[in-house]
Amino acid sequence: MVLVAVLVSAVVALALWAFAWPATRTAPRDLPLGVAGPAAATAPLKAQLADHKGAFEIHQYADESAARDAIEDRAVYGAVVVTPQGTKLLTATAASPVVAQLLEQAVAGQAPEGAEVRTTDVVPAPAADPRGSALGASILPLAIAGVAAGAMVTMLGLRGIRAAGALVLAAGAVGLVAAAVTHSWLGVLTGNWWAEGGVLGLSTLAVGGAVAGCAALLGTAGIGAGALTMVLLGNPFSGVTSAPRLLPEPVGFIGQLLPPGAGGTLLRSVSFFDGARITGPLITLAVWALLGLTAVLLGTLRRRPAAPAPAATRDAAPSATDAVPVS
Repeated sequence: MVLVAVLVSAVVALALWAFAWPATRTAPRDLPLGVAGPAAATAPLKAQLADHKGAFEIHQYADESAARDAIEDRAVYGAVVVTPQGTKLLTATAASPVVAQLLEQAVAGQAPEGAEVRTTDVVPAPAADPRGSALGASILPLAIAGVAAGAMVTMLGLRGIRAAGALVLAAGAVGLVAAAVTHSWLGVLTGNWWAEGGVLGLSTLAVGGAVAGCAALLGTAGIGAGALTMVLLGNPFSGVTSAPRLLPEPVGFIGQLLPPGAGGTLLRSVSFFDGARITGPLITLAVWALLGLTAVLLGTLRRRPAAPAPAATRDAAPSATDAVPVS
């Protein structure tokens, strides 16, 4: 009884720390930001932004067109353009509405008193989800679906190829259903339907494979270990509701190495940025899925019973013909 109480309290403490602590420490940390215009004109602005020590990672661009290209390529979250008519801010709410609002506040604070800063949303968020809340809320159900798939495969006793096949089929079904809900029904995703379904399915497979693989190698306790990692760490560390560069380090970095964070980043790129910068998160998800499925197969080999040893020579049992006649 005491052990149960201690374990439950520890899990609650871990959940509160994982979800609440990063939220209370949200701030820009080396946030990629572009500055466009002639070097002489942008020098004072760059000096002002540098006063926010460690907040921004400044990228210099020749003009507004180059800055727009960098935003659409996900090289920067936004850009400040210095023109003869004044300062202009380029944002991308599709990348992060939170970052877009933060940049508006920061640039407005740097502008001379009474000066107006024009803002242009280069890659706007969908009209159905202007704050990105629906997209952020979709990551947790995918993680839960992956955990459920891995747990069901384990509890139903599926092994080897059957287990791997069940995980792949389940992930594919989840991807199609999730794309139908988020894209076709809710309209919070606006990219290629099949690409989005593939990302959603791969994210589920990465989580499900990890959970089932842990269970195959560690036993039933592996389900709990995988679930805690994916749900209590992967979800709050993903940065989907804000941005990875707004989370305290190393939380933001760790989150992008886990399937929920990599899946969220990949989904944004595929849905809103025509597949820009997809290599890193795609490799992360593929590695998790491959390692999980490999662990499932290795766990089957490890649990396979050894071949029975040759039977020892048995003492010949007396046959009916050898029986001693009873007088």
